[in-house]
Amino acid sequence: MRSGADAMRSLASQLLLRAWQGRSLGVWLLLPVSWLYRLIWQLRRAMFALAWRRVERPAVCVVVVGNVVAGGAGKTPTVLSVVAHLRAQGGSVGIISKGYGRSESTTKEVLIDAPVQTVGDEALLLRQRSGAPVFVGPSRPGSLKALLSAYPQTRIVVCDDGLQDYSLYRDVEICMMHEDGLGNGFMLPAGPLREPWPRKPLPCAGVNDAQLLIVNSGVALPGQFATRRSLGPVARRADGSCCTLSSLQADPALKAVAAIARPDQFFSMLQQAGLTLAAREALPDHADFAGRDRASFGTYTLLCTEKDAVKLWAIAPDAWAVPLEQNLDESFYAALDARIAVAWAGRLSLPHGH
Repeated sequence: MRSGADAMRSLASQLLLRAWQGRSLGVWLLLPVSWLYRLIWQLRRAMFALAWRRVERPAVCVVVVGNVVAGGAGKTPTVLSVVAHLRAQGGSVGIISKGYGRSESTTKEVLIDAPVQTVGDEALLLRQRSGAPVFVGPSRPGSLKALLSAYPQTRIVVCDDGLQDYSLYRDVEICMMHEDGLGNGFMLPAGPLREPWPRKPLPCAGVNDAQLLIVNSGVALPGQFATRRSLGPVARRADGSCCTLSSLQADPALKAVAAIARPDQFFSMLQQAGLTLAAREALPDHADFAGRDRASFGTYTLLCTEKDAVKLWAIAPDAWAVPLEQNLDESFYAALDARIAVAWAGRLSLPHGH
């Protein structure tokens, strides 16, 4: 069954995340592949540094939210928080994304009622939650150009993921770091690193050592910003009906379903909120629930993340979507505003598409 295969993939993913915290024999056996990965990364950077590949530098301010560690670090909640902050200040903001897991390869705008298969779960969630225009496509510079063509008044574009995509110049980098840190310090697949740390500057693409570093922990070192993800107090169903999490504490038949990188964290957060889980189901990140129906989840009251809800509601509209909220200190937003102000001042004289 598809659900059985998904369960095995999820288990393998969780075991790999644990293995990356140490240097077991299996990790050492993967090290030659990591060397090859690093060589490819170095060659790719060199192509941009030597101008063999073009870096697009648009006339708008580009803010990239990404990570150097694989395995889920809270990019989507951070993008939502950053966009909400910028829009509250009156900024004209757009979002671009690769639309991971989508079935199409065209560049397109994400409409609020778009089929999730055509745009990707994270991109659809960003559109529904942010209120800002969202474009997806195989090329981030292509998606940005399409966004600016449709919404020429846009002045700030937030890129969901893309720290390692040097084809798009970035004015501000927000680097997410999981509380597990750098793990064993190896690059993929022997370790969790997507690029060496500390990061290597690449001035032609705006990559420098002054990125805003957010650590998903209550404690941050000097120069870092600490954040903790928390559950929103109100859950929602597909029909718009809502309930408080506290009202679900007396339900003896709760089942939590999560298709995210670290499902155990979602389950733990539910329990910390006073909910007793009768069952839980962890699926691979971005799993689309293909081949499933409502009956396959049993007669439980279903709980899921908002990212999962954009797919799960098609077969289980009664599932309660519990929002994940990113709690960032005001000092982070002050630092972000300062960097955007400097970047925007240098953008005023550049034409679109430069």
